[in-house]
Amino acid sequence: MTNKALARLFKTTASLMELHEENVFKIRAFTGAVFVIERLTKEISTLTPAELEKIDGLGKGMISKIGEIQTKGSFSELDTLLANTPEGVVAMLKIKGIGPKKVKTIWKEAGIETIDALSQACEENKIALIKGFGEKTQQTILENIVFLLQQEGRFFYAEIEPIANEIGKEFEKTDFTFSLSGDIRRCIESGDVVKFLVASENSTSVFEFADNISFLQKQEKECSPYAWRGIGLPLGVKVEIKVCNPSEFGSKLILDSSGEGHLEKEVKEKTSLAQYFKMNKYSSEIQAYSSLNMPVFLPELREGLVEFRVNSSESIVGGEVKSELFTINSRLLTLKDLKGTLHNHTKYSDGENTLLEMSQKCIEMGLHYFGVADHSKSAQYAGGLYEKDVIKQHKEIDELNIQLAPFKILKGIESDILADGSLDYEDDLLKTFDYVVASVHSGLKMDEARANARLIKAIENPYTTILGHPTGRLLLRRQGYPIDHRKIIDACVANGVVIEINASPYRLDLDWRWIPYAIEKGAMLAINPDAHDLEGLEDMYYGTLIARKGGLTSANCLNAMSLEKIETFLTKG
Repeated sequence: MTNKALARLFKTTASLMELHEENVFKIRAFTGAVFVIERLTKEISTLTPAELEKIDGLGKGMISKIGEIQTKGSFSELDTLLANTPEGVVAMLKIKGIGPKKVKTIWKEAGIETIDALSQACEENKIALIKGFGEKTQQTILENIVFLLQQEGRFFYAEIEPIANEIGKEFEKTDFTFSLSGDIRRCIESGDVVKFLVASENSTSVFEFADNISFLQKQEKECSPYAWRGIGLPLGVKVEIKVCNPSEFGSKLILDSSGEGHLEKEVKEKTSLAQYFKMNKYSSEIQAYSSLNMPVFLPELREGLVEFRVNSSESIVGGEVKSELFTINSRLLTLKDLKGTLHNHTKYSDGENTLLEMSQKCIEMGLHYFGVADHSKSAQYAGGLYEKDVIKQHKEIDELNIQLAPFKILKGIESDILADGSLDYEDDLLKTFDYVVASVHSGLKMDEARANARLIKAIENPYTTILGHPTGRLLLRRQGYPIDHRKIIDACVANGVVIEINASPYRLDLDWRWIPYAIEKGAMLAINPDAHDLEGLEDMYYGTLIARKGGLTSANCLNAMSLEKIETFLTKG
């Protein structure tokens, strides 16, 4: 079981204990364990019992529970809590805006035991009448129920990709022609099903093979003559393996792994791509697209946003033949194009590693510079830096830059955008940084007009270099505050402010759907991992996948610049 999945179980346990008013010290033990597990740089499943005992914050009792989870997938204390709590009440704990205490009130005092009943009670204005709630809380609950239901059963791409890769490795042991399909093949930021398509005239042999994959659990009732369905362990994500005739593999694969915008493209006599490939069967994607004089579009581009724009030799649809395969001659950004990383945290604020450790990791990754952007003083919950801390950090950076040359640490800060749109340092301090990432971390409950005004004022600040995670969203957990993306992007372009693609797999903000507009307007974007530990630096991988979906090239990516060029860019800025 992954650290993230383990932490999720312990979070649930702590919430259920609070719901049932159990011993406060036991609750703290679980929340403390969550804090420790979420910050580990190694997967617990790879550690020996002796190594686990050396981890501060994990006592023998908690280590014993971890062992039970690794063996059974759960542990007795959690099982008991779940048995004593209605399933719908457990589900309510996932609703943002209400904690265990409010859930208990809803359950015990209002007699509500399902999310549907809670939603109906909100619509009938019953929740607002309960002491301690009110109309504002009621409205928040209703909005967050809608969001929760939309995300139900979905998982982060970063969680799903490893399972998809493992299934792929199993199929590689066979002679089957197969491919990953569905949303995951297009690198969508979250998904609910891992899909594979297999070309075979004997579906039975394919399904028997799937039955014997150790980490897949078949769901007999969900299967059909042409589809094997089950669950991928330990995550619990749905898995679907479809079989088709080899003669139609290419057509089916395009239909199964393309977005609506791609499939709606009109190609012949007012026929859409979808209609065309349903009527015309091809054994490979090469044959299928070639029949229309099209290149084989990269799966991540099949959204209808950028792939059909033909206006120059550098167009994303331009193609050439290599090794009998169409390739996209688009210069789409790759992970190897990134020369450095910006927006990262260290022990100076809420990071897990030192400046030196983070820099050494970057050197190992082949990067040329590391940009530190610890939290500013307003973010005291995250150990934000006061002025004296900034001076101390800058001194250490100067010393390390001598030691690590030609590698360089760039002096940045993630400055909080305050409620009125100002940054939380005086100009005299702001001008000492090489760059400033301006981000909203508090007061997230804004309407669009207020959010736009707040962000635009920060964008217009002459010391703002990068707009951090523009909507503040947390995928599957929290909706971003509403903004007019066009206005914000236009303001960034007008003021020479770079727009962040926050590469954390839990954010991926700026949303990829707005990248084409940003490029069209001439915006510069930065793929920032928002790393809080060594492992987090590698999240640039996910940011790159999302950037590619929007058609980003190195020409529009700040940290694809060499050290020399980015220093020139920042100096001019």
